Amino acid sequence: MRRHPELLIPASSLEVLKTAVIFGADAVYIGGEAFGLRAKAKNFSMEDMKEGIIFAHEHDVKVYVTANILAHNGDLKGVREYFTELKKIKPDALIIADPGVFDIAKEICPEIERHISTQANNTNYGTYNFWYRQGASRVVSARELSMAELKELRANIPEDLEIETFVHGAMCISYSGRCLLSNYFTGRDANRGACTHPCRWKYAVVEETRPGEYMPVYENERGTYIFNSKDLCMIEHIPELLESGIDSLKIEGRMKTALYVATVARTYRKAIDDYQRDPKLYEEHMPWYLEQISNCTYRQFTTGFFFGKPDETTQIYDSNTYVREYTYLGIVGEVKDGLCRIEQRNKFSVGETIEVMKPNGDNLEVEVLSIVDEEGVQQISAPHPQQVLYVELSVPAQQYDILRRAEESI
Repeated sequence: MRRHPELLIPASSLEVLKTAVIFGADAVYIGGEAFGLRAKAKNFSMEDMKEGIIFAHEHDVKVYVTANILAHNGDLKGVREYFTELKKIKPDALIIADPGVFDIAKEICPEIERHISTQANNTNYGTYNFWYRQGASRVVSARELSMAELKELRANIPEDLEIETFVHGAMCISYSGRCLLSNYFTGRDANRGACTHPCRWKYAVVEETRPGEYMPVYENERGTYIFNSKDLCMIEHIPELLESGIDSLKIEGRMKTALYVATVARTYRKAIDDYQRDPKLYEEHMPWYLEQISNCTYRQFTTGFFFGKPDETTQIYDSNTYVREYTYLGIVGEVKDGLCRIEQRNKFSVGETIEVMKPNGDNLEVEVLSIVDEEGVQQISAPHPQQVLYVELSVPAQQYDILRRAEESI
């Protein structure tokens, strides 16, 4: 059965939320300053969250707030206070993993939908039906599920219980994202939002009788990254996703830049819309999707568990670095008298050719004609990150356009 899919995009800040909305999201998920699993992300103050929800709702886009830590006793009082605050600003749903946290949400803000996080290890229809009986309206599937399992799951749960599934982004090496490595190595608990990403570290073997003698497990001269998964990408499999009965296609990346969010949102938006308009159009545009989706940082691509268990080809053994084909320069704020206001993210210079990335799919090469700082002083270049600048381009840009520069892969 084909259901109309929601495109669910992550946002790390108010700026990124607005980018996701403009570039094609049906819904955005964000984290507050507590009780989510991305404590190192910028995250939202309550005021920013309120502004973001208003902006999204003005564009008919929903906002879900993550509260998916695996809570300890000392967290519960704070969770209660947090949900009391969230009740006032009215997000569309809370994403929850912990049953205790779920019960508090049900008590404090029953009018806000409750979605069950992938952290709850949702691998079967019995689990889905359990959460449905508790009052959940959506359950996020574990990343370990195949397409066949998702179809079987859909056939054995109520029609009005929604399935949300990750279709793009980083893959955690641990079971449904639950991990003890970070806590064990560094004392920072991944299950409470403080993951140090030890799955991206380089490892060696130490033999018991030879302490201090490190023997690399060679894949190349630099050793091996034995836990380092490729990134998930399902852009070539939109038909199978839609036919499986999934309600929400979720993009991972709540620590990513506006460039990443704009690129992924725009590409998946066009792919979904093209397929629903005409499957032949989707096939014709496949080269464009593949080109565009590689324009943001990624670690090579895999289809994860969707079509069978991953094997050695889904790991990256020789490096933990991203492929980066474009550098994010900034997002256009207001445009006045031909000058684009930006908060600059990476260096660029007068006379340089950069690209303007537009929500409609266009990418325009433009020349930087001038750069002026907030005091009106002309600058040759923009070397200082997060400096507010006014930039004149050879082709006019609009608010929310993304400025980027093509780079060699690294």
